[in-house]
Amino acid sequence: MQILIVEDDERLAAALEKILRDNSYDVDVVHDGQAGLDFAKAGSYDAIIMDVMMPKMNGFEVTREIRREGISTPVMLLTARDATNDKITGYDSGADDYMTKPFSPAELMAHLRALTRRQGEVVFEQLTSGDLVLDLDSMHLACGQKSIQLSSKEFSVIRILMASPGSVFSKETLVDRAWGMSSSAGDNNVEAYISFLRKKLKHLGSKCSIETIRKAGYRFVEG
Repeated sequence: MQILIVEDDERLAAALEKILRDNSYDVDVVHDGQAGLDFAKAGSYDAIIMDVMMPKMNGFEVTREIRREGISTPVMLLTARDATNDKITGYDSGADDYMTKPFSPAELMAHLRALTRRQGEVVFEQLTSGDLVLDLDSMHLACGQKSIQLSSKEFSVIRILMASPGSVFSKETLVDRAWGMSSSAGDNNVEAYISFLRKKLKHLGSKCSIETIRKAGYRFVEG
């Protein structure tokens, strides 16, 4: 499962990331509300864990904007405050769950398991774009009756692109999202995996394509 953490306290964000990765989740981490909104709009996440008090946009504002965009990803808000009015504001903004800091790792994981179980009611296990279907569990990419198994990184890259057809993603963004912000991967890695994916699209006979946008990055084009 892919989780987005939006937390301006970098030490807490790192702790949350470690807890989730130790429990076999894939994680993206950003440190302000605007970045959180951008990542939520550009990606396909199974859940978002988000602080309330952050620079640029607070958690309530980000959640409201996510819902205005029609994004149904479950959102769990984190806050040091436990006032009832804050919780009401959080739920009214479109949040699905609410945790007050401090909390234990076990409590966090219990909330997250409940949150992702509820997600099954509204989020499909497949991502469809153009004539392609990406199975989010098996990492198979299919076009019509033909299907092919993707590697972990191929899956991560194509998932980002297919989730936002027509959007341009820079190589830096793809590295951050697919390899992680602390990774040593670079432009050459992205270029290699884009090449692998293009060959797989050709093998499948898909009308979809991954276009290179000069000096900008790549975008997924539906056939």
